[in-house]
Amino acid sequence: MHFVEEMGLMFELMGMPRMAGRIFGWLLISDPPQQSSSDLADGLQASKGSISSMTRLLIQIGLIERVGIPGDRRDYFQIKPHAWGQLMEQQISQVKMFRQLAERGLQLVQDEPPPLQDRLKEMHSIYTFWEQELPQMYDRWEQQQSSVL
Repeated sequence: MHFVEEMGLMFELMGMPRMAGRIFGWLLISDPPQQSSSDLADGLQASKGSISSMTRLLIQIGLIERVGIPGDRRDYFQIKPHAWGQLMEQQISQVKMFRQLAERGLQLVQDEPPPLQDRLKEMHSIYTFWEQELPQMYDRWEQQQSSVL
């Protein structure tokens, strides 16, 4: 259970609800990998309302998915296949948006003294760097995974 709590704290550090992280952590280590809302509520000692809203959030983010089990009318949740790759693609997209935002900010302060521009130049520089590097790193990871799996 310590891992689950740590995952909750990690999510919280990233600005997300702790319960979403706890659910994600639980699904990473649960056996069977598909868990119903009741399974999650019992295992995490959480309300079904909290489980419901946080599973919706995790589905929206693309980390988990709702699945059915033949012969069972309940919905189950599991880690979405390739969730990490989808998350990385979202982060790459966000890096691009921050770089574009820095460019708009630089346009606003182009006639201002250098100290005012320096903060935005630094922002632009780092996001330009990550926009170039992250896709290449992700591609290398995908190649590595295809040779491993």
